[in-house]
Amino acid sequence: MNVINRVSNLFVIPLFMGATLQLLLPLDSHPFDWVPTDEEIKKYRQSWNPFSEGPLLIQSVDIHPQGQLSVRPFFFSQVSEKSYGNRLSFPTDAKNGPVHTYAIQPLVTLAYGLTNHVELGASTSMISFWSKDTESANSGKGGPWTTDTGMGDTSLIMKYRPTVQDPDSARPSVTLYQQIVLPTSRWVTGTERPPGGFAPLGRLPSTRFGELGFTEGVTFRKNSNPFRISGGVYYTYSAPGSDAGQNTYVGDVINTRLILEHFLDDKKGLGYNLELVTVSTATWRADGHSINRGSLNGSTVVGIEPAIQFRFTDSLVGAVGILFTVAGQNAADAIYPNFSLQWYWNRGDKVIMR
Repeated sequence: MNVINRVSNLFVIPLFMGATLQLLLPLDSHPFDWVPTDEEIKKYRQSWNPFSEGPLLIQSVDIHPQGQLSVRPFFFSQVSEKSYGNRLSFPTDAKNGPVHTYAIQPLVTLAYGLTNHVELGASTSMISFWSKDTESANSGKGGPWTTDTGMGDTSLIMKYRPTVQDPDSARPSVTLYQQIVLPTSRWVTGTERPPGGFAPLGRLPSTRFGELGFTEGVTFRKNSNPFRISGGVYYTYSAPGSDAGQNTYVGDVINTRLILEHFLDDKKGLGYNLELVTVSTATWRADGHSINRGSLNGSTVVGIEPAIQFRFTDSLVGAVGILFTVAGQNAADAIYPNFSLQWYWNRGDKVIMR
């Protein structure tokens, strides 16, 4: 617990996380000891929880049992030909251009149950994008495409679950999430930054492309046949950068997720999801520096994704969905087709749904 506290104190939202945790726990619960008992974990794992892919746009809240591994190839794409102005508005108010962007981003995430309370993970990606300055083209000045293909960023992830959901009460699972984003796109291949400075909206969670970042979050999940509901809040701080000898400072990033899963066939892992996603760039930084790069007035994008999840075998599941923006400010109006596969391995034993 002391280690967790020391890590949390490095970031700006530990008080928010603690307050959220207290709200999620029933008032009549036993004193919180930060480690679920073996009996609580066993009770949860014997409860209703169909083997399936789960949400596409949030890391699984519950964690792998000790020694279990999953590998998740995920393919995300973007089609954007409109953008939102300097106020929060709906797609009917989005304007054509000024930049048309098309992108694809395959990524792979690995997750491993280090203990029954801690999960370690890593994620890396590739990206290809094609972008055109439509204002330049429309004014007769030409409009050559800007395009690049290369390595994306790499994330190192640790999740710690201090409480596991109780199938006989309202208590959910709650997980604390830490992530370090390494800008391998810049360090390894020098991949050009896509317009807007973000990888596609579905990055888990979305962070600035090509920048060293530190994320802390809190997530929750509750199963109640035939539904699963999960959500999370993430805060990302980007380290200062440099441009032509000048230090650069961009706004911190806040992600939220809220997902409802409804199962139609437990044995086939067949169900549909409704996933609500928001990504906002703040007008401040945790270190107090004034912002001099990126969206100086902040930005927000709100997206909704309908998705279908299904089960192929006793160790392979998948899902497919389309994310589309429903509101935004200083951000792209886009659609994001995506799909995911996930393969589980448990030392030759039967895999267990997280």
